[in-house]
Amino acid sequence: MSQEPTPQQLLTRIAARRRALDDYLRSARPRATRLTYASVIGSAVAAALTAGPGLGGEIFVDAAADAVGGVASDIWRPLCLLATVASVVAAVAANLIRSQDTQERIVSAEACRAELEGLETLVEFEQVSTAHAVALYQQYVAKVPFVDDVADASARDG
Repeated sequence: MSQEPTPQQLLTRIAARRRALDDYLRSARPRATRLTYASVIGSAVAAALTAGPGLGGEIFVDAAADAVGGVASDIWRPLCLLATVASVVAAVAANLIRSQDTQERIVSAEACRAELEGLETLVEFEQVSTAHAVALYQQYVAKVPFVDDVADASARDG
């Protein structure tokens, strides 16, 4: 029969999980921001590269050829190639954000961190029984299975 954890053991576990959540958020937020910027910028560049010839027609193509010292017929291929590359970058970045559920994971991690902070306060001020606090802890961390427990991670590494 297992022994019920002490409040101090639970507080140690809560603090460790909050650190793991902080580490996750510290890396996930900038990654999500970079992917969002790549998607937006890639889309804008692709639109700009195709808008010139589309709106300006031959006048734009002739002006672009004069600007680079080339022939008008040689301008189309690089413009289309650059527009394709920018469009692919935008599509890949947007799909990476969606496929990894990046925003949902960040929101879940932030919510779990807040719940654990509240639980920590309840335990510190003895406003909840240890057994109930353990149940709440398990309920909260079940929402973020994508964040490694510090104890689990160190056991795997060691």
